[in-house]
Amino acid sequence: MIPSGISGVVPIAEMRGDDEQETALLHAAYREARAFLLSRKWCFGIREIYFGAGLGGVVSVFLAQLDPIPTDVDEWLWVIVGDVPPAYLVLDVCRTPIDALKSYIDLLQEWVDLAREGTESPDVIPVNRAPTRENAEELQLRLDSLRTTIIPWLEQGPAVQ
Repeated sequence: MIPSGISGVVPIAEMRGDDEQETALLHAAYREARAFLLSRKWCFGIREIYFGAGLGGVVSVFLAQLDPIPTDVDEWLWVIVGDVPPAYLVLDVCRTPIDALKSYIDLLQEWVDLAREGTESPDVIPVNRAPTRENAEELQLRLDSLRTTIIPWLEQGPAVQ
C-alpha cells in the first residue's frame, strides 16, 4: 500500500507514454531504476515500484518500496533516472513525483555549484561524474531544461494515458 499522503503514482502495469516508443522508453527507465536501487549495497530487494512521472528517454520518477528494509534506510524512496545522474530521495517533503523531481533538481544544483569550482562535498548528493567545470555546465543545461520545459509539461497533466 502506498504511504499516506503520497499521490500521483500508478502501478507499472498502468504506465503508458504518448505512443508505443515512449512507453518502451518508460519501461527501459523502470528497468534502470530497479537496477540502480539494487546496485546500492544496502538494497537487498524491492517489493514494489510505482510510476510517477516522466518523459521517455529524458527523465522518469518512480516510487519504490524496499523489502526487506535494511537498518537506517527508509522503506519508501523516490528514484529518478534518465538522461540525468540517477538518484534516490526520501519521501520527507516530496509528496508527489513532481515534488521529488523539483527537489532532485535543487539537490543537483548544489553539486553543479561546487563542481564549477572543482570541488565536491559528502554533504551534497553524489553524482556519477567528476566535479569539473565542463561536467557542471553540461549538467546545468539539463537542469535548466528540466526546470523550464519538462516540469511545466509534466504539470499540465498526468504522463499516464
